[in-house]
Amino acid sequence: MEAVVVSSMAEGIVKRLGSEAVREISLLWGVNEELVGLEETISTIKAVLADAEKKQIHKDQVKTWLSRLEDVVYEADDLVDVISTEALRYQVMTNNTKTTKQVCTFFSTSNQLVFRHKMSHKIESLKKKLAVIRDDRQFHLEEHYGEAQAVYNRAVRDTHSFVSKGEVIIGRDNNRMKILQLLLDTKSDHENVSVVNIMGHGGLGKTTLSRLVFNDEKVEKHFDLKMWVCLSDADFGVRLLVAKIVKSISNNEKVENCEMELLQKSLREKISGKRYLLVLDDLWNENRELWLKLKDLLLNGIDGSRIIVTTRSMVVARITKTTLEPYLLGNLDEDESWSLFQKMAFKEGQEPNNSNIIQIGKEIVKKCKGIPLAIRTIGRMLYSKD
Repeated sequence: MEAVVVSSMAEGIVKRLGSEAVREISLLWGVNEELVGLEETISTIKAVLADAEKKQIHKDQVKTWLSRLEDVVYEADDLVDVISTEALRYQVMTNNTKTTKQVCTFFSTSNQLVFRHKMSHKIESLKKKLAVIRDDRQFHLEEHYGEAQAVYNRAVRDTHSFVSKGEVIIGRDNNRMKILQLLLDTKSDHENVSVVNIMGHGGLGKTTLSRLVFNDEKVEKHFDLKMWVCLSDADFGVRLLVAKIVKSISNNEKVENCEMELLQKSLREKISGKRYLLVLDDLWNENRELWLKLKDLLLNGIDGSRIIVTTRSMVVARITKTTLEPYLLGNLDEDESWSLFQKMAFKEGQEPNNSNIIQIGKEIVKKCKGIPLAIRTIGRMLYSKD
């Protein structure tokens, strides 16, 4: 029963950490990576709790381990409550009619700076405690990732390949050119299908960069077939993923209830003899065996075919890597960050005449640490219609 209670609490923690409000506040605080790490650690522990429930009746060691774990999970639950409350307070504040003044206060007060500093340290301390308990197992517990993945499901993302003419994208021209080179240069290819990994932490614009190259005129001419599939952690069953790819090729084809045999035949036929580009956006699954099963079905394309994988995980980049090294997407520099903020926060993208507003804006940008999503989010909130 103890394992069931801990498992239920862990599930609630992961769900709250994956919420849009918490994700937004973590970016603005600069603790996004710490919270992602905490989420991953809790989800890993969640994977063994089902087996722990079965074995605790017979093993005192398992009972002791669960008791230690329960104490820390309660501590994690309290911490996530505080973060969720602060995220809610921030949302209410930014929906207020006095948005600009209040958001600036939110960023500039010494109390908030101290609060964010404390949160960062608490998250790291909690991660270390959980990691010690996770690794300190003097007994064998099987990791049931199938059960854990039903829980370890971040805020649902449903990306697409379309880029509008009015979309503001700043500071990614060099990145775009480098990815284009990896897609179009086939001289160093050692196999017919190569993987281009775009790796970086959340909010950097991996999906945006992928959309830019996906819609590039040179790419349009170079590839016979283009496919875009958005993933989530729970989506990486090979059958479901193959069905998504097939559906991205033929919008009208009903594939939901097809058996794997029909799906794999359909996929291999559709890519056969074609130089294709497939984007797998937001790949989290770190199971190499599943990846290899999928890759085997994608080898029917001709030389020069490419698969773009966007991910936050170095493990994912490593297991999907072919001959091309992962492309590490970095943060925007200071000038790029300010330029993007101007476009998002100020009317017609121009600096206001008020020097105080410019100073506060630059302080806000500095706290966003070059993360485009954070800059866009706070910029839109501050946009003045006056």
